[in-house]
Amino acid sequence: MGYPRDMLETDVAPGVHRIEDAYTNWYLVEGDAGLTVVDCGVPTSWGSFQDALKAIGRTTDDVRAVVLTHAHFDHVGFAERARKELGVPIHVHENDAPLTRHPSRYDHERPRSLYLATQVKAMPIVASLVRNRAFWPAAIKEVVRYDDATHTLAVPGDPILVRTPGHTLGHTSLHLRDRDAVIVGDAFVMLDPYTGKRGPRVVARAATADSERNLRTLDALAATGASKGLTGHGPAWTGGLEAAVARARENGVA
Repeated sequence: MGYPRDMLETDVAPGVHRIEDAYTNWYLVEGDAGLTVVDCGVPTSWGSFQDALKAIGRTTDDVRAVVLTHAHFDHVGFAERARKELGVPIHVHENDAPLTRHPSRYDHERPRSLYLATQVKAMPIVASLVRNRAFWPAAIKEVVRYDDATHTLAVPGDPILVRTPGHTLGHTSLHLRDRDAVIVGDAFVMLDPYTGKRGPRVVARAATADSERNLRTLDALAATGASKGLTGHGPAWTGGLEAAVARARENGVA
């Protein structure tokens, strides 16, 4: 069966491919030495992973590393399976390393139940997450930690690490300078899974550890000067990260 076109967007930036499962994005980044997987969607994304590799003419033998922007449940889906079956390292900021063992036990500012009871637009998103077992990913048993002293990662694509804590304490964005793009994870999104609102915006307080810090650290994204922001939810932003940051602040935090 071919890969559903609405779930795979090839070359969202040069050599960067966006896959969407259960309203959640993850990425394949091509480099001279192979592929880096950035985030791992939901547990059922393993099938999408296989299909996406085939669609871009690659195999699992090309995968050299997984990098997590953060360790929330909907971004670590098949990470442990990739570690075990492919033997690839899972890179994550040291402040999110504890979360990789318990991806659903994350800090947040407001009870999730408040949003589930009132945000009708978010219900299809929640239903899709449940169908795809997003809330129950396997714990990651071994990770490679990096800290604030690390500037780049030696993985295909050579991402420059941009500190964007707030959504989680270790949240990190990946600047692909030669592609004029930043994989921003959930530093800001184009679709808030908890409200169904379209972005650019910071994720609702139901899933954000420190929204004030999140908004403040968006300056680091604007400073990259990149034109594209590749988010964890929703389509790519192509109007420049400085403008995206301004819009996210205008929209505030739900």
